[in-house]
Amino acid sequence: MTDFDLFVIGGGSGGVRAARMSAGYGARVALAEEFRMGGTCVIRGCVPKKLLVYASSFSQSFADAAGFGWTVGETGFDWARLRAAKEAEITRLEGIYRRNLESSGATLLHQRATVARPHSVRLADGREISAKHILVATGGRPFVPDCPGRELEVTSNEIFDIERLPERAVVVGGGYIACEFASILNGLGSQVTQVYRRDTILRGFDDDIRAHVQTAMQGRGVEILFNEDIARIGGVPGRLDVELKSGAHRQAELVLYATGRLPNTAGLGLEGVGVKLGPTGAVMVDDWSQSSVPSIYAVGDVTDRLALTPVAIREGAAFADTVFGANPTKADHSDVATAVFTQPEIGTVGLTEAQARAAGPIEVYRTTFRPMQNILAGRDEKTLMKLLVAKDGRKVLGVHIVGPAAGEMIQLAGVAVKMGAAKEDFDRTVAVHPTAAEELVTMREPVSP
Repeated sequence: MTDFDLFVIGGGSGGVRAARMSAGYGARVALAEEFRMGGTCVIRGCVPKKLLVYASSFSQSFADAAGFGWTVGETGFDWARLRAAKEAEITRLEGIYRRNLESSGATLLHQRATVARPHSVRLADGREISAKHILVATGGRPFVPDCPGRELEVTSNEIFDIERLPERAVVVGGGYIACEFASILNGLGSQVTQVYRRDTILRGFDDDIRAHVQTAMQGRGVEILFNEDIARIGGVPGRLDVELKSGAHRQAELVLYATGRLPNTAGLGLEGVGVKLGPTGAVMVDDWSQSSVPSIYAVGDVTDRLALTPVAIREGAAFADTVFGANPTKADHSDVATAVFTQPEIGTVGLTEAQARAAGPIEVYRTTFRPMQNILAGRDEKTLMKLLVAKDGRKVLGVHIVGPAAGEMIQLAGVAVKMGAAKEDFDRTVAVHPTAAEELVTMREPVSP
């Protein structure tokens, strides 16, 4: 008999959900976490990032207030106070994760675990523990390319705990993490240069979204250098000289690399027991999250499917239902709504225009307008809304929004897309006025091809 029915490696959202549900089904469960409970999302991802997004948005709110009759006095920002408040909230959430796991009956081990055999793990203290099933949920880690002076940079892991807010910052990368942090630092008052080796940010998103956000970020003061990269970083911490491939230089107190993430499988012992890994180190799994070794499963970012916290949670739940709940369940990765907290923010669900056109004839409904809150504020920045509709059957294939509260709006639009709503279902919906969201149900004429 094994020591446990399930051993989970990793205390993030996916691993904890799988552990709690499996214990609820009566399984004997252990979970090992070498750092802090909560994983990337709680400790160094979604939660602290959103808190910083809120903080950085006040600079615009102060500026806009005058247009609405307010007189705002001298303002100032205290990075140390924000950092302390952020840390207190993370500690609170970590405690909730810990208590919920322990109250489910699972055993929590505060140390590193690696896979020793198909049915056993080895702890950092030398103990070997057997388990009928092993679930790998170790998430991802930042990828930083080789570059002279790379020891002087920080990643999205360290940015939350820097000692001082930089007056000047260089952000390397063009994905959503890079764009979010460029927006955050800019909003907090840093002079930001974003360096990207391609010609348009946010690869993989709808082209209209990419262009719209790019223009808005530049309008807010972010300098974006395209088709450019870092040649070397010189100087000393706090006084950095950033040399670009073009030969240009930027002076900065901080260089943030946000150049992608890799599955966190190094040193876990997976290959040694026959688990197949992909080119980036991702655990290769089937629709049931089962690896090439039948007793070993994986969920979340370590599988490099959809690197989103709610997806990891769904995968963890599907695993528990399948293996211990007598209810075989596949996680559904289609039409997942998501938000990107750039400034302005993005909400998106379904296909991009390029993907939709590749699938068949479509109609495109698109509008841009100045949201009401920007008019009295004197801001020219516009909101973008876009619907992609299949000509055959009229199904809405994609919804894309850029503007205030885009993330909130896309959650409910995602319900409609998931249900297979047609354009006429949107048309029959009575608008909520006056809101920005009403534009989603009042667009009547498609744009020209």
